[in-house]
Order: sequence, then C-alpha cells, then structure tokens
Amino acid sequence: MEKFTQHQGLVVPLDRDNVDTDAIIPKQFLKSITRSGFGQNLFDEWRYKDIGVPGQDCSQRPLNPDFVLNQARYQGASILLTRKNFGCGSSREHAPWALGQYGFRALIAPSFADIFFNNCYKNGLLPIVLTEHEVDQLFEEVKAFTGYRLTVDLQTQEVVSAIGTRYAFEITAFRKYCLLNGLDEIGLTLRYAEKIRQFEAERLAQQPWLDYRLAQ
Repeated sequence: MEKFTQHQGLVVPLDRDNVDTDAIIPKQFLKSITRSGFGQNLFDEWRYKDIGVPGQDCSQRPLNPDFVLNQARYQGASILLTRKNFGCGSSREHAPWALGQYGFRALIAPSFADIFFNNCYKNGLLPIVLTEHEVDQLFEEVKAFTGYRLTVDLQTQEVVSAIGTRYAFEITAFRKYCLLNGLDEIGLTLRYAEKIRQFEAERLAQQPWLDYRLAQ
C-alpha cells in the first residue's frame, strides 16, 4: 500500500448527500476480484450515457457532459469534496478500490458511512471529516476558482488551502501509523514474518504429525 504523508492535489466537488456504494461502483462490476481496473467505472452510471458492462472499452463510450468528473477543469483531480453520509449502502470494498484507481488519495465530507470509512483506510485512502460549515466554505472556494488545490498533511492532521486557511481533522493513532507507513492488514502481519516462521518451525518440531499430508 502506498504511503500517505502529505498530498497536494486538485479538488473536484461532488455536491450530493448520501452517495451510496452502488453509485460509486455499480453492481455489475463486482464480479471481478482482481482489485484492478475499476477506476474507469467509478460513478459509471453518472459519468456515461450508456449502461456499462465489465471489460468494456470505456474510451468509446458517450460521456455525460453535465457530470462533474467529466468537466475539463477537474481533470486530474485527486481530492474529492462531497457531502454527508458518503459511501452508504452495501459494504463492497470495490468502492474504495474504484476511487483509488481513478486517482483519488483523499476524500473530504461532513460524514461517511461506517463500513466504507473503515474500508478506505484499508486501501490507502484518507477520508477526512470536517464540519458542514467548513465543507460549505470549501465548496464555495472550489467552484469559484479554477484549478483549486488543497494540501492534506497527515502528519499535522490539517487540510491547508492555497491562501493558508487550515482545517484540522481527527484520526486515530493506529490508522495514522498505518497510512504513514503504507501498511494494510497484510503489511502489518508481515512485520512479524520471521517470528511466524520461527513459531511454525518450533511447533512442527514438537508436533510433527501436523505436517501429515494425504497421499496423492
């Protein structure tokens, strides 16, 4: 998992409450478990005018020009600004996969659905909770200025605007440690790989029958 320390990026405003995971990545794309290729289908039903199917060449599909991600001024955005209860609905981990593979590193909203919130951390995304007033202020600024960028500093736990306005956010010490060091659950376990190997060797020496295998 990629480390997250400080990130500066273009902001895209998705001005909708209660965006559910089926809108983030529609159900037909859940057949794949490869954890790759989902970025092109992020917000699929909103980005395109036709119905998407897995494995389709999205470069040939008709775009919805009214959807914010398709607007020229927001191309290359890596910070998503949105409204309350983002990521509600089913618990599909494909939703943070799609967001990350599109290019997002941080999400800012007044609130997130609990399961989605936890899944973001497991996949290297930083979900940031700010007050509704702070989010309103950011929406006004990002819509007023083309090329609006923010700096997200995980070490200091602040979002910093171009004019120096600072918005503090909370994060647990454990989650912060994992993101700063690029550690998902597998990475956390592999820190103890040598101790695990040592334990398995000692257990097998004491209980050799555990290595019993059925004849082929």
